[in-house]
Amino acid sequence: MLSLILIGLLGGAVTGISPCILPVLPVILVAGGAVGAGDGDDAQGAARRSRGERARPFLVVGGLVLSFTVFTLLGSTLLNLLHLPDGVIRWAGVVLLVLIGIGMIVPRVMGLLERPFARLRGPDGAGPSNGFLLGLVLGAAYVPCAGPVLAAVAVAGATGRIGTDTVVLAVSFGVGTAIPLLAFALAGRGVTERVAAFRRHQRGVRVTAGALLVALAVGIVLDAPAALQRALPDYTASVQARTDALLHRDSASTAAGSCEPGADHLASCGPLPAITGATAWLNTPGERALTDADRAGKVTLIDFYAYSCINCQRSVPAVERLWETYKDAGLQVIGVHSPEYAFERDTDNVRAGSERLGITYPVAVDSRLETWTAFDNHYWPAHYLADASGTLRQVAYGEGGEEALEKLVRCLLVQADPDVTLPAPVLTDDGASVAADRTPETYLGADRAERIANGPLTTGVQDLTLPDSLEPDEVGLGGTWEVTGESISPKGGPGTVRLAWRGKQVNLVVSGTGALTWTVDGVEHREEVSGTPNGVRLIDRPEAGSGTLELRADEGLSLYSFTFG
Repeated sequence: MLSLILIGLLGGAVTGISPCILPVLPVILVAGGAVGAGDGDDAQGAARRSRGERARPFLVVGGLVLSFTVFTLLGSTLLNLLHLPDGVIRWAGVVLLVLIGIGMIVPRVMGLLERPFARLRGPDGAGPSNGFLLGLVLGAAYVPCAGPVLAAVAVAGATGRIGTDTVVLAVSFGVGTAIPLLAFALAGRGVTERVAAFRRHQRGVRVTAGALLVALAVGIVLDAPAALQRALPDYTASVQARTDALLHRDSASTAAGSCEPGADHLASCGPLPAITGATAWLNTPGERALTDADRAGKVTLIDFYAYSCINCQRSVPAVERLWETYKDAGLQVIGVHSPEYAFERDTDNVRAGSERLGITYPVAVDSRLETWTAFDNHYWPAHYLADASGTLRQVAYGEGGEEALEKLVRCLLVQADPDVTLPAPVLTDDGASVAADRTPETYLGADRAERIANGPLTTGVQDLTLPDSLEPDEVGLGGTWEVTGESISPKGGPGTVRLAWRGKQVNLVVSGTGALTWTVDGVEHREEVSGTPNGVRLIDRPEAGSGTLELRADEGLSLYSFTFG
């Protein structure tokens, strides 16, 4: 039991300083130092304000930790008992965030919101105020990204397997998360107490906090926090991995058998477990389930994910790339969407979230976690690779390992059909471990285009002029381009692409027929392209570096994305 408590505390503390907490950090800092808006201006109100200032950081963090711990552990059970939609907690939290934000700006509104908490005040008027309410709402609307501890708690809650161990993990995780968050909130209060300008302008501090709350609510609706987290390297990944190893050190995955997780070689680990209990299928004809006949004779890659999981969002593009490249050569990719949180059980939410991630391979919606249980899986993301006979040959957990995975896929495809003709490899790095040293994967289609210096890109034909200069990792386009959701194509003649890159390798996914010409360090290179989407390596160096690459693409080519090693 002591080991569970220590693991929970460690997992919570790591989550409290991980990239997932950054979107709510400004709110915690400012709200920790903002005075309650409804305490009045008399002597008694002044006394309450003084006590409120001291207690507010504890109330905000206490409410947040209590809220997301309870909803993670019991959210699914509560929604089932009340016959409510799976997303109601999150949406109620978003609406209340907006109301509290308005209340911070308009004290009369805050007074109305605090009335339900009036009975909790003591005889002198002291007690929980909008700080506690704010914390409760933050926890409901913004659930931290799932480290291994929170993932274990979420699964236990969703499957009804809540025992003493689960409760101990949940509570200790909450306490662990509270420690760094409380430090941030106390820092906000300390600034307010020590800087005279803050003391003189408490009204302005409250208005700022209110505006931040409204902005956070809008950002959650638009999925902006997830975009921010995807753009940042996961600087706590190694500590999360150690916590994960501690948490699961006594439970070997039934599905993994004798497979060494993350191995760069094939093993024989028994039969691949069945996909069972799916509540829906996506990206299949008529959204019907894939049958054994559909998969017969194919190499199969099972990808466990949850659409709001940041690690999964970083991992999905590589899985999608494998599917696009090798589906005609005998690879069957199947996504298994196993929810972390109650709102992820809703099929429409899964469909929308998976579309935002660009997933086109078949997806089994595992809202009851039956396939998760059949595989004895513990991780988001997790990959299970089986050969054409249905034997499990490799497993991998977490981000990274894309290049090794592709090599194993290619090996199994050749084993299944020695006469198969495979395209060139398209994944050229092992992902998470080098993310901070290279340019992020850069999509060129309008649906996911980022860092386009002379953008934004919209579908249709656009005339673009190359910018005079580029910031690191930016792309500039010159000429006339036909833009679709997935790619860009020169129109009426060649098009020019200029890229400010970092890393050891630069690769371009391209299809069609025509020539690519590019210049690196004054040296011109040329590649004739023909056929389906494929990877062309533009730069390959033994050591990491940076520079500017200028590329000319003939009309008849479609450019999809740049990847970097």
